[in-house]
Amino acid sequence: MNLAPAAPGIAQHYTMLQTGLDLLDQGITVFDGDLRLVAWNQPFLRLLDLPDEMAWVGASFASFIRYNAERGEYGPGDKEAQIAERVTAAAGFAARVTERQRPNGRVLLLRSEPLPDAGFVTLYSDITEQRYIENLSEHQNIQLEERVRRRTAQLENANANLIRANTENTRIAAALRRSEERLRLINDTIPILIGYVDKDEVYQYANKGYSDWYGHPEGGVTGRAVREVTGEQVYSQVREPVRKALAGQQVTYEYKMDRPGQSVFARSTLVPEISAEGEKLGFFVFSHEITEQKRMEAALVQAQKMEAIGQLTGGLAHDFNNLLTVVIGNLAALQDHRPNDAEINEFVTPALQSARRGVQLIKRLLTFSRQQPLEPQAVDIGRLTAGLAKLVRRSLPESIVVSTDLATGSVHALVDPGQLESALLNFALNARDAMPAGGRLHIAARAIELSSDAAAFDVAPGPYALIEVADNGCGMDAATLARVYEPFFTTKRFGLGSGLGLSMAYGFVKQSGGGIAIQSQTGQGTTVLMVLPLVAAEPDIDPPAADALLAHGGELVLLVEDEPNVRRVVRQQLIDLGHPVIEAENGAQALEMIEQIPDIAIVVSDVIMPGGINGRQLAEQTLAGHPAMRIVLMSGYTDEDEEDTGNNLPILAKPFARQDLARALQRANKDKP
Repeated sequence: MNLAPAAPGIAQHYTMLQTGLDLLDQGITVFDGDLRLVAWNQPFLRLLDLPDEMAWVGASFASFIRYNAERGEYGPGDKEAQIAERVTAAAGFAARVTERQRPNGRVLLLRSEPLPDAGFVTLYSDITEQRYIENLSEHQNIQLEERVRRRTAQLENANANLIRANTENTRIAAALRRSEERLRLINDTIPILIGYVDKDEVYQYANKGYSDWYGHPEGGVTGRAVREVTGEQVYSQVREPVRKALAGQQVTYEYKMDRPGQSVFARSTLVPEISAEGEKLGFFVFSHEITEQKRMEAALVQAQKMEAIGQLTGGLAHDFNNLLTVVIGNLAALQDHRPNDAEINEFVTPALQSARRGVQLIKRLLTFSRQQPLEPQAVDIGRLTAGLAKLVRRSLPESIVVSTDLATGSVHALVDPGQLESALLNFALNARDAMPAGGRLHIAARAIELSSDAAAFDVAPGPYALIEVADNGCGMDAATLARVYEPFFTTKRFGLGSGLGLSMAYGFVKQSGGGIAIQSQTGQGTTVLMVLPLVAAEPDIDPPAADALLAHGGELVLLVEDEPNVRRVVRQQLIDLGHPVIEAENGAQALEMIEQIPDIAIVVSDVIMPGGINGRQLAEQTLAGHPAMRIVLMSGYTDEDEEDTGNNLPILAKPFARQDLARALQRANKDKP
């Protein structure tokens, strides 16, 4: 019995329902919430080959699963695991659709749906014939497709011979077209100007770069004469090379072309084309721009000139300092010997002042020629700027008006005064070049406090000295302004600027802890703003008293100097300081005297001397044999460094006053026991 017994009337209905269920082609089962069988039909038992006695009301779902597992329905594996897996899945009461092939080959489709009050109903459908028809249809479709494919292949093979020639021609044409496109792309993108000129001096080909170089649209050169394309200025320079190329000679040359606001340069090579019969057909043109190379060469020449000037200035400084030593020494001696002679002092005082200005002039020349060592110090910005303004007024044409606005109070910055003067002079000369027809140059200096605006100078907030150099010249556009600090970048014509001025000024200011900001617009002029950290002014130090300087007076001094006039002046200064003096003209003579005269206590020697032994070598050899000897060196070169001697010896820079000599002797005395 498939359903539980009931009252006679109800039982009849159940019997009719069960009979109807058994007539279905599909199997059906109903399990309650405890996974116990509630209802089933005969197709269920038949489809799964289950014995009738297994199906009874209350039979467990697990009993059916175990029966199937034990007879191998679920394939090889752990039977208990197979049972537990399926019982657990059923206890979830979820809707499921599965398809399973039984060992007998029949394919069943199982569809389970949960019931509202727990439990689930499952329909079992035999879809073996359906799957067979589907597979048969698929197989027939495959066969049909294969027949279609074979037929299509036959048609394609029959048509292939007809289109092969056309395909090959198309491929060859496409390959030639791609090759031509690649060649044109290469010709148009490489930084080389390429052209071809026939024997009538008419262009038959020009790449894009060639057209752009002469300002013509792409393709606008072909078919035009050389003179027409290049213009008279360039043609006058290339006429002779063109004639040689048409005569069969390969030739390389350079030419210049003026453009608005600048000049550009190019180097060209003309390669003639000659037929097998020897006929001159024309020539190929290969050119490339060398403007930047020319700029670099000009900058190199300028740097070499500066180096040569520096070397020449250094040599001249040595001789000039010797002359000033004689002049200042004699004038100072005359003033010392006739201190109360007003008539003498009326001439001596201005002469001494002029001679000492000559010393400063030499230092300034050496600074601008890069021969003066850097000496950062607390510089009075107002005083330096005022002095530079006077120099600028004398250097600029009268058409440029120079105005100043300088701080009245003390404004000091720790910088090298020579480098600062060089930077400011560079700004002023740039302003001059920006005002060829005249204008106004304004120089200002004052102390400021930077806060949020410090970022414009790339410095930290704080107190600074601000120097402003402004003009109302032609100004700069944004592209030029973005490159002003680049080394060798210049908008001036060749030979008029190295392109190093602003870059060197920028480097100097940054090394000094400051910053530069440049404001400019085309036609509105340019303003250069420079900030330098403020420092306190250095206190004046009184020179030691004369009595203290003469503490060691009376000791014998050996004076070594090859220049007689300088030797005479220094000898007199030593005598005035209370020292007896003996003299030598060179290092070899001095060494002999040192060995022969044991009373020599101090050696005062020039650094540069003839005879094979200079002042440093003399000092080294003297100290090797007489370590207690006190030595002072003199030099007309301002780049001599005391550390270069290796013995920390005092070096007097010529020219010097008697007080300077006394201090050097005092220092030498302190360095010895």
